[in-house]
Amino acid sequence: MSQVSDSETAAQVGREDAAAAPSAPARRPTMLTWQGVGASSLESVRLMAGGDRLRASGRLISGGTGAHRGALGAEAGDTGQAYSASFELSTDKAGRASRLLLRSTTAEDERQVAVSRTQDGLWLVDRGQGAERAEFDGALDVDVAGSVLFNGLPVRRLDLHRDAGDQELPVVRVSLPDLSVHLVRQRYRTVRVGENYSLIHFSCAGHTADLTVDGDGMVLDFPGLARRV
Repeated sequence: MSQVSDSETAAQVGREDAAAAPSAPARRPTMLTWQGVGASSLESVRLMAGGDRLRASGRLISGGTGAHRGALGAEAGDTGQAYSASFELSTDKAGRASRLLLRSTTAEDERQVAVSRTQDGLWLVDRGQGAERAEFDGALDVDVAGSVLFNGLPVRRLDLHRDAGDQELPVVRVSLPDLSVHLVRQRYRTVRVGENYSLIHFSCAGHTADLTVDGDGMVLDFPGLARRV
């Protein structure tokens, strides 16, 4: 990844935000909460959507000992520590990730990272000491380890809960609690489309799960990880 200045970062992200004007009136904000498997983790999100554009702010709490490993198993950055994390996410009017601000806290330290996608399709990763630029294979989506919210973003963007499809995608993934940022490949395939809920087959790094999503494409149940309450 190459370095860019703070002023260049602000200019690029500002242009992206300006280009992402909402295409439809925003709905009233809603609260979504997922209880982790084994009741040792929790995710709560305040969500506002207008058309395909989305803004979300949320918190993840993990009791440690791999509480958020679930169906995807352990990964880099998963130390088994107890932690809390908060995030702010925005997408553009096409449902593509625009900016993610993520903070994590453990007993030992606090960390923060901002991940932004620019108008020219590059990604900026900023830990407060100047942003680094990366291509991440043209990824349009971002994911956070242990979060269920982010699995709904590609489903919504591609309308897989309404029109059957099969897509393998490059995704920018942030691990918790160390906030390392890396590229992964995720596949989403429609299994069944229903009036009130649909079934999406998800796979990543050899791990698979059949996600139940609601009429808006947001996850109701991620077997082995969490269920909405």
